[in-house]
Order: sequence, then structure tokens, then C-alpha cells
Amino acid sequence: MLTKPRARAEGLVVQELEDETLVYDLERDRAHCLNETAAFIWRLCDGKTSSREMARALKQKIGKSADETLVWFALDQLSRKHLLTDSVVLPPTGASMNRRELVRVLGISAVVALPVVASIVAPKPAQAATCLGQGASCQSSLECCNQLCNQSICQ
Repeated sequence: MLTKPRARAEGLVVQELEDETLVYDLERDRAHCLNETAAFIWRLCDGKTSSREMARALKQKIGKSADETLVWFALDQLSRKHLLTDSVVLPPTGASMNRRELVRVLGISAVVALPVVASIVAPKPAQAATCLGQGASCQSSLECCNQLCNQSICQ
């Protein structure tokens, strides 16, 4: 069981914002948004800090009870999103806990501190391109907004 996880640094573009951290995975073309709690835990993943120490640091930061289960929940999400160097194997107590069960176990006050990693697949450059308007030169109908390319001009 990985007890001192390490955050991935290679192949990521990280942008820290006030209440969240945006992470773009260049290898997988995925964008991840880590809420404040998930980002805090991810930053603690230095390969030296244990989950128990992370829970203590989180408790100091949020001023509420931060159970180690909350940390394991975050580590599981970070691992599934490939934001840690190695996969995390959860302890038997938190192995299959989802958000709803976590809130039930930790109480409603945990909702504020619940770590969330939301992800989207980034479009390929061709998918992200805008279409060409009427009169623009085109190579195929797929380039034209109205899907009609006639004699190299969008109709």
C-alpha cells in the first residue's frame, strides 16, 4: 500500500487559482479541476508526507475535523486521474467509499471540505477549430459552418 504518495510533475501544466487548481495532462489530453481540498492534498504529495500527516495538516487548514478517510478519498481520485506517480491502494476501511457514504460517515460538515477532482477530455485541435463562414475558401464541406463547400468556397 502506498502510504507516502508523490504527485506527478512531468507532462502536466498547472495553473493555481484562488480556490482551485487547474491541471492539464499533456499525455492524456485531459483537463482536471481540483477544488481547494483536493489541491491542498495533492500539493502535500511529496513522497515524504504520510496520509496521517496530510489529515493533520488538512485539519489545521480547514479548522474542522478532517478524518484520514477524507485524505484517502482525495488520493483515490488523484490516483484514478493519473495525477500521482504511482497508483494508490486504499486501506480496507475506505476502499469502496463514494461521496455519499463519505458524507454519511464524516457528517454534513465534511461536505465543505470534500475533495473533488472534476475532469474533461480536451478536444483535439481539429475538433476545437471554428467553422468557416459563407464566402471563405475551403477544402471540404466539413470546414464550412453550413457543411456546404462548393468550388472551394463555403456557400
